[in-house]
Amino acid sequence: MAELRTLTVYMDFKSPYAYLAKDLVYALEQAVPVRVCWLPYILDIPQYLGSATLGPDGTVVQEDRNAHQWRRVRYSYMDCRRQARKRGLTIRGTQKIWDSSLAAAGMLFAQRAGDAVFRRYQDIVFDRFWRRDLDIEQVAAIAAVLADAGCDATGFPAWAEAGRAEVAAISRTAEALGVFGVPSFVLDGEVYWGREHLPDVGALLMR
Repeated sequence: MAELRTLTVYMDFKSPYAYLAKDLVYALEQAVPVRVCWLPYILDIPQYLGSATLGPDGTVVQEDRNAHQWRRVRYSYMDCRRQARKRGLTIRGTQKIWDSSLAAAGMLFAQRAGDAVFRRYQDIVFDRFWRRDLDIEQVAAIAAVLADAGCDATGFPAWAEAGRAEVAAISRTAEALGVFGVPSFVLDGEVYWGREHLPDVGALLMR
């Protein structure tokens, strides 16, 4: 029996496009012979979309974003919510640019407990974060999600900083491959950015 090919999937919990791609990757994994390797890639959003912080009422309280960047951000959320509604998902616009490195470290920690725990962890983080029900910058909050996913999270707080360093190293390796955004898929050394490429990736896996 031929060895399964590996599809590497780069994700970031603060990307609504990554959230929309997650279940599509699950479906692809069921449909074609492939081993999926999920890895974190932390987006530097201020570098290309500027930054802004909103108050509880939605007013802008701090910004470093030009008019073009605002149009792109507003369109992106509108487009993602439009797609999310088709699938019964909730995507609420964030009130700031989050540091997702701790949640990504939790992703690596969950993977060490097995695929089932990892998948539950990933599902919970995406769902709660985009409902604004999860602070992904708090160690205790991520440890609680790990526990909810069925993981023994007692060692996570002490490992969190080492986990963040591992996430940073994975992100730099991804950039060396040509990755610049999420979701990104790497198959046979080729990079595909965006969930719209998954049908093509599936067709390649069937060859």
